[in-house]
Amino acid sequence: MITLASLKNTSRPCKGRIRVGRGPGSGKGKTCGRGEKGAGSRAGYKRRYGYEGGQFRMFMKLPIRGFSNARFRKDLEAVNLGQIEQMFKDGDVVNVQTLSERGFLRGKVHGLKILGKGELKKNVTIEADAVSRGAREKLQQSKIAFKTAE
Repeated sequence: MITLASLKNTSRPCKGRIRVGRGPGSGKGKTCGRGEKGAGSRAGYKRRYGYEGGQFRMFMKLPIRGFSNARFRKDLEAVNLGQIEQMFKDGDVVNVQTLSERGFLRGKVHGLKILGKGELKKNVTIEADAVSRGAREKLQQSKIAFKTAE
């Protein structure tokens, strides 16, 4: 059983700040641990990541290998069925253009994906680039028309 008497303070005390420039006996006198001359001894010096003192940096010597398509990937905007239920009326068409007109999508849009969160009871026509498996099942059960570019 744990009692207040058995508790111990396991935290370490905070390290005190180093007082520099307090004479040769302190171990941090004269140059204050900065060495002599050079950028590191000056005020306002910042060490850059990977900097090797003017030497050609290690990461620049290594070869660049492989190719990643991530730079060219075009992400799809996601919309849930519950959001469509709130925004649209019966007989409306749900696509990128109508969603951007209602302020749901902004900027450059590469495509639209329908996700299955929520319920859709309104009879709308959905034009999307992709539909998730859960959304597809819900749409087929409720017999809602949808077109995909897949």
